[in-house]
Amino acid sequence: MSPSSPAVEIEVAGRTVRVSSGDRVVFPHRGLTKRDVVDYYLAVGDGILAALHERPTTLERWPKGVLDGARLSTRTDSTGDAFFQKRVPRGAPEYVETARIGFPSGRTADEVAPTELAVVAWAANLGTITFHPWPVRRDDVDRPDQLRIDLDPQPGTDYTDAAALADDVQELLAEVGLVGYPKTSGGRGLHVFVPIAPRWDFVEARRATIAFGRELERRRPEQVTTRWWKEERGEKIFFDYNQMARDRTMASAYSIRPNARATVSAPLRWAEVADARPDDFDVTTMPARFAEVGDLFAQASAGGHADSPGSLEALLELAARDERDHDLGDLPYPPEYPKMPGEPARVQPSRARHD
Repeated sequence: MSPSSPAVEIEVAGRTVRVSSGDRVVFPHRGLTKRDVVDYYLAVGDGILAALHERPTTLERWPKGVLDGARLSTRTDSTGDAFFQKRVPRGAPEYVETARIGFPSGRTADEVAPTELAVVAWAANLGTITFHPWPVRRDDVDRPDQLRIDLDPQPGTDYTDAAALADDVQELLAEVGLVGYPKTSGGRGLHVFVPIAPRWDFVEARRATIAFGRELERRRPEQVTTRWWKEERGEKIFFDYNQMARDRTMASAYSIRPNARATVSAPLRWAEVADARPDDFDVTTMPARFAEVGDLFAQASAGGHADSPGSLEALLELAARDERDHDLGDLPYPPEYPKMPGEPARVQPSRARHD
């Protein structure tokens, strides 16, 4: 094994950031190194910083690289090769600012809240591949300023099936007075971020998201499902309403994803969604696209600071009608949550029938 390259110091917007073992291969199928990852984030610097600016951000760290067979640690299995860093790492430079966030369990953590591009480069040097920002700003961590829509292809479907819903999503957003900005997930899915005024809490934002998903499901019942349990979803696009639950995050725009191709979560124009191919957007191609089209996600990243942040009132009215006229109340929360008020039984349907 050849020795690693010596550490180097690079200048990032007036800060000096140390990059160690820059020649370490992170994506072996592409021959991409840690320094390539750092340089990528600097090339899309304005976009990635806007997406993360002052947002509590979980770092998805792959310190050994995205190697064949490498696994990501989970809540139930901490033995993986990669992990989610929710607390600011020890020894962080003084310019790494934080935000205190609360988990559903009642615990709290001081999480990285990037305020400058050097923080992104520093995190990339630690092996961060993907950045997962909360839909809030650090000055008010209880009130989302983004509504996030996750169209998640289930087995038997793919990105093309998610993209086929783009016109319906855009039309429904317009009907409720909102504007959305699409991006690839970096995998098979499609994300849409919607700037909203930070007036509603997570429970209300999630309730509004459920109402949106149910209406989309009514319009495209053969293509869309809001069913939480996998055994009930079938070959449809799952509308993952729980992405708006507290402490659930999505990969930011411009984030690299931990797959063999080193794809990235790419902002799109609505007109591009149908013909886009997620594999076309990766560490090697996105810098040129960014230089050409700029930050297509600027308004989405701005959230409540966007030119026209939206209101959830129309969606909350739709949620109230669903409950009143169709007896459609809450839906199950993620498994790590305590039992929530008004939540239905959180039990797999097949198990409930057996019991």
